[in-house]
Amino acid sequence: MQKEKLRLDKYLWSIRLYKTRSQAAEACDKGKVKYNGVSAKASKIVNIDDEYEIKTEGKKWRIKVTALLYTRVQYSEAIKYYIDITPAEEIERIQFQAAVFHTGKRLSKVGRPTKKNKRDLDEFLEG
Repeated sequence: MQKEKLRLDKYLWSIRLYKTRSQAAEACDKGKVKYNGVSAKASKIVNIDDEYEIKTEGKKWRIKVTALLYTRVQYSEAIKYYIDITPAEEIERIQFQAAVFHTGKRLSKVGRPTKKNKRDLDEFLEG
């Protein structure tokens, strides 16, 4: 039995672009989800071959619907229901940001003050 209609907020939640359905609906209300360049409402009915532009916290997505998904499934299954057609420039920007942000090491001389720093500071304030 094929269910007939699927709301946009439910679809975005089920393909795991948002953690909750209410977050997906809120994103629609705030204009972060666009269909043909126009803000899409959470109640919009999703159809196969629709293309959406979606802004999430970390990325601007551009997806094409390949199948309708009514329930939330694990990520490896969810990615089969859409094609990520995000432009290459956006993907490069994200990779560049990640490379700049995560060096893997703590910067030296940054962090908690040492005992010597504290003594020097106490000396300075007293003297």
